[in-house]
Amino acid sequence: MIRATPSIGVQPCPAVSDCPPVTGYLAAEGCEADLAAELGDVAETHGRLLLAPGPPRAVAWAANVWRDPVRIPVASIGEAARALKAIQRNWWPYAPGLFRRTQLIADTLPKVSAKPQVFGQPAPGSALGSFTLLDEHTLLAAARCSSPFPNGEVAFVEDREAPPNRAYLKLWEALTLLGRHPGPGDRCLDLGASPGGWTWVLASGGAAVVAVDKAPLAPHVAAMAGVEWRQGSAFALDPAEIGPVDWLCSDIICYPERQWRLVERWLASGMVGSFICTLKFQGDTDHATARIFAQVPGSTLIHLCHNKHELTWMYPGLGSLG
Repeated sequence: MIRATPSIGVQPCPAVSDCPPVTGYLAAEGCEADLAAELGDVAETHGRLLLAPGPPRAVAWAANVWRDPVRIPVASIGEAARALKAIQRNWWPYAPGLFRRTQLIADTLPKVSAKPQVFGQPAPGSALGSFTLLDEHTLLAAARCSSPFPNGEVAFVEDREAPPNRAYLKLWEALTLLGRHPGPGDRCLDLGASPGGWTWVLASGGAAVVAVDKAPLAPHVAAMAGVEWRQGSAFALDPAEIGPVDWLCSDIICYPERQWRLVERWLASGMVGSFICTLKFQGDTDHATARIFAQVPGSTLIHLCHNKHELTWMYPGLGSLG
């Protein structure tokens, strides 16, 4: 059993009415330390689920945020299931321990479909609650979570033949969360494009793509309609030379501070409708630069479930410039 580790002054409470307000943050796989550093005042830890005092905050390293979680004392599996169904219909378990007991509760609840997502299909619109067992007789349940996907993890029906690498899944996920995709009439700039996973996604939707990299694209991607490869460094690129683009996408391998300087230049140009950029951390996490990205009004900084030790910055911005 995974036991809670309360911080000084915050104790696990035996009944719903006794609980101080907290929010649950489910860390992405392997990102518990980064999430704890981002939050700064973790009250309890249950596997990857971190509880922190106060209302929900904008955090990057959480796969799912549990809003207004409540503790519910239960005497049995049946009582736990009845308590959850009395709150709402759709629940998904998180089980850092007590796996069998948690699964027995889940089996008693209405079935929730968790089929892989077809790209282009909108994200589920119905609410999906999350629950876990803190011990054999205490549920922690949140009817409202930030993600409509089970534990915040988006699974796709993958294309294992056409994309030149699996990086395309990151862009699929980002576009799914944004709820819109580049298409015919859109002009896209893909920086650090080789071998062409993101270019393949953009061109597959019918957009025109300027792909920039010192290395060439995979031949079948370079041959796609609307794709133009320009050999060179993304950092030496002059926005005026490229002209207006509806989407700027960047999956460049570089330090986050350098990625910010590139983004800052394109933001100042006013020539970009929307941004999707990866912040890749080499060694220690650069939390300071991540905060700079997160503070851009209207933008979102998030750890996608297809990210590694990296974050994705999404800025819908002006939308299409066409």
